[in-house]
Amino acid sequence: MLKILEELINLVRERKKNSPDNSYTKKLLNDKNLSTHKVKEEITELIEAVEKNTNKIHEAADVLYHLVVYLEANEVKIEDIMQELNKRKKWVTMKIIFLLKF
Repeated sequence: MLKILEELINLVRERKKNSPDNSYTKKLLNDKNLSTHKVKEEITELIEAVEKNTNKIHEAADVLYHLVVYLEANEVKIEDIMQELNKRKKWVTMKIIFLLKF
C-alpha cells in the first residue's frame, strides 16, 4: 500500500527533472506561491469534508499529492521526515520505559 506513496514521490521527483512546463505538477514545483496556496486550500477542503463526513478520501488524497509536491519544491526530502519520525518514535518509547520504571 505504501508503495503507491513511494511511486508518487518518485513521479514528482521525475517531473521536477523532466517534465514539460505545461504539466500541472511542474507548475506547482516552479511556483512556490501556487504550491503553498494549493496545500492550504486542500487542507481546508479536507477539514470541511471530515466535518461534513463527505469526500474525505478524495480530499485526503489531494492533500497528500499537494503536500508531496510542496515538500519537493522546497527541498524537504521525505527520507529526512521519515528519519525525524523514527527519532521521535524512539524518544516516546524511551519515555514510556522510563515512566514504567518509576
